[in-house]
Amino acid sequence: MKWLNKSPIDTFLLAVGAALALAALLPARGSAAAVMSVVARAAIALLFFLYGVRLSPQQTWQGVRQWRLHLLVLGTTFVIFPVLGLAARVLVPSVLTPELYEGLLFLCLVPSTMQSAVAFTSIARGHVSAAIVGASLSNLLGLVLTPLLAVLLMNTGAGFHINGGAIVEIVLQLLVPFGLGQLVQSLLAPVVARRAAMIKILERGFILLVVYAAYSMGMAQRIWARVDPWQLLSVAVVAAVLLGLVLTCTTVLARLARLDRGDSIALLFCGSMKSLASGLPIAWVFFDAATVGLVMLPLMLFHQIQLLVCSLIATKLGREAASDETASDEASV
Repeated sequence: MKWLNKSPIDTFLLAVGAALALAALLPARGSAAAVMSVVARAAIALLFFLYGVRLSPQQTWQGVRQWRLHLLVLGTTFVIFPVLGLAARVLVPSVLTPELYEGLLFLCLVPSTMQSAVAFTSIARGHVSAAIVGASLSNLLGLVLTPLLAVLLMNTGAGFHINGGAIVEIVLQLLVPFGLGQLVQSLLAPVVARRAAMIKILERGFILLVVYAAYSMGMAQRIWARVDPWQLLSVAVVAAVLLGLVLTCTTVLARLARLDRGDSIALLFCGSMKSLASGLPIAWVFFDAATVGLVMLPLMLFHQIQLLVCSLIATKLGREAASDETASDEASV
């Protein structure tokens, strides 16, 4: 396995690619998919419990108070993304079919992802507490803003319906574990600090599990069989360009707002990523079973592209931070 250490690609990025390949070759189906869904939810809850243990209450409060950052995250998610989605209409029909464009626009309306954005912020050594609050606000407000924006901007003709169960799920699966971790932080923080390497492996394992579960869901629905290779490539390229534009916007906004390094990283990931987990149930409200799979295709592709790209960015930023810390320690000796 020494070749992995010499590879220019980070091993975590390779692991993400392996999880995607495994899901493509051996997707969880039937009862296995149901079990995988439960396991993935448990992994996410444990991940946020560990975040709660690792963060001191003082750090968490500092994250809540960073209102400028949270406004920028919400503005990127629910203003910049939709504007770019509307601008992409010029690609119809030369690049995108009307159905695929509808899916692209829908992708621009869903809230930020939770676990991935926070995890990548942690890997990049950004402000995890701020990322948790920013991503949580995006998901909670997205339960209202996403359906409302869909009604206003898309040709669905359907009214929007807010599912209270989704709110309960976010609270129970993400915020409650984090709060429990905060309650026992003083007891378990020393243990977590001593086992930092093992905890890091565990956290990344949880992320890989969620990646596999999410991709398996798309494979089980045979979304990829509904489009030809050219259409698939076109959507992937447009999704990649969209991600690049938003990453650029978040970087520029962070500089204009004079955010520090930790907050800039939180904005980078919370503002540029989109949640497949939140997008799927909302899509079922607006689209019938015959079209929902095709509409979800752009979000599915964007989800995989953002994982790969943000994995690479987070790892690079984390290495830079570690290098700076080492240089600072050596200078102080």
